[in-house]
Amino acid sequence: MTERARPQGREAYRWFLPIATRWIDNDVFGHVNNVQYYSFFDTTVCTYLVETGQFHPTDGGLSAVVAESGCAYFSSVAYPDRLEGALRIDRLGTSSVRYGVAVFREGAALSSAGGHFTHVYLDRATGRPAPLSPALRDALAPLVA
Repeated sequence: MTERARPQGREAYRWFLPIATRWIDNDVFGHVNNVQYYSFFDTTVCTYLVETGQFHPTDGGLSAVVAESGCAYFSSVAYPDRLEGALRIDRLGTSSVRYGVAVFREGAALSSAGGHFTHVYLDRATGRPAPLSPALRDALAPLVA
């Protein structure tokens, strides 16, 4: 049996993205529905990648697919909470990156949810795994935990 995941502090992450919750994010139980966290994770990762200028989701030689993801939930959030997506890199491979991701209430010391998100980078023309460019590696380096 594996040990249950626990919330982590802000110091475990290297980059944060403000995220506004929306009314539609809540479910009938009065909190943000579990599937929305994956959207928060995806938005956090992709925003960082686009902001580095070294990756674009629809242009350039590389594309990326999610090969694996997971999430553990620690405390509920609900609209109109203001959130922060948190990001670090747990593993930087040749053609893949395993991101550590989390959602915090704005300014909270501990994460409300945390997990992982693995991208495999592909050659856009062939659809086959492709090595990360040196420039992309340099852009990701500050996130390595």
